[in-house]
Amino acid sequence: MLRLMLSLSLLLAASSALCAPHRVFIAGDSTAAEYGPERAPQAGWGQALQGYLDPAVWEVRNHAKGGRSTRSFIDEKRLDAIAAELQRGDVLLIQFGHNDAKVEDPTRYTDPATAYPQFLMRYVQLARDKGATPVLITPVARLLYDFGSLLDTHALYTQAMKQLAAREQVALIDLNDSSTRWIRALGEQGAKPYFLFVPEQNKADGTHFSTAGANAVACLVVRDWVGLQPALKAALTRDIDCDVRSAGQGADASKPSRVVHERDIAITQPGPHGGAGPTTAYPFFATDELPFVLRKRVLHKGAGIGLHPQHKDEIYYIVSGQGSYVLDGKQYDVGAGDALLTRTGSLHALQQVGEDDLVLLLAYPR
Repeated sequence: MLRLMLSLSLLLAASSALCAPHRVFIAGDSTAAEYGPERAPQAGWGQALQGYLDPAVWEVRNHAKGGRSTRSFIDEKRLDAIAAELQRGDVLLIQFGHNDAKVEDPTRYTDPATAYPQFLMRYVQLARDKGATPVLITPVARLLYDFGSLLDTHALYTQAMKQLAAREQVALIDLNDSSTRWIRALGEQGAKPYFLFVPEQNKADGTHFSTAGANAVACLVVRDWVGLQPALKAALTRDIDCDVRSAGQGADASKPSRVVHERDIAITQPGPHGGAGPTTAYPFFATDELPFVLRKRVLHKGAGIGLHPQHKDEIYYIVSGQGSYVLDGKQYDVGAGDALLTRTGSLHALQQVGEDDLVLLLAYPR
């Protein structure tokens, strides 16, 4: 592994010295493939990969195609097309398994113990012969539950790929593991928006992704890729904070995360600090031991928050309506989208104006 990481580091350093961007090729199936706008919202994780990488540094060339296995991708000369472009310093991401398991189709099926690793090795050897870096990616998990348990439909192929990676010292991203954890953390119902919905069947396609799912899985791929090659982090254009490997392990059972509906906590109050009324207050999580306060307040027609000194830094955010805001003797017309910061020691007041309610969020340290 040390030799592998050193190799990747040297490749990245060499590419940084060149004007042309470093290139990453994808050989894979429908879960990584690219789809046009006519197929929206269907998308593959390879389609979302470029969005994580600075195009001036990394260029994604996605050759993944739906329905292909390690065997059929080669038989259709798709690996030859990659070979014609692949060169020293490039990276080849290799993800197959879904269609290799189709035992009913001899043009795609590969035995996980024999043919599958043999075909995978042809991708690996091509990359090495070209001076590129191969990275094996285990098949992404399916959204397929049975009696409340998420099924692992790729176990034999995942195991075979991991064994090959260890034996041949090939970089490996265990997407089967990370995507399984991701789906379990979302739960069966929570995961559905991340997969393609099939209206005629009134259910989610458990294999193919929506745009949201493609972006989420691309994040898992990039996160583990950065784990293999930390220098890649400098080329990221968005965060990859999508690690769910320890999901729930740090939660304190005595302080549970939860959802609160504002309809359950509404309180009718006169305007605070001597303001006119009526108002409706929504004291979110008021009984929780939080270091901050979050409230929503609706100033109905004629209502306001009276002039008062501020003892803690506080933010008002106007959600809707119009108001007249006074801060340290200066008046401001405020409305939806305006954020008002009042620092300790200032004087401020807010009065609703117009016909519509003035709705605002308030946040300040407890």
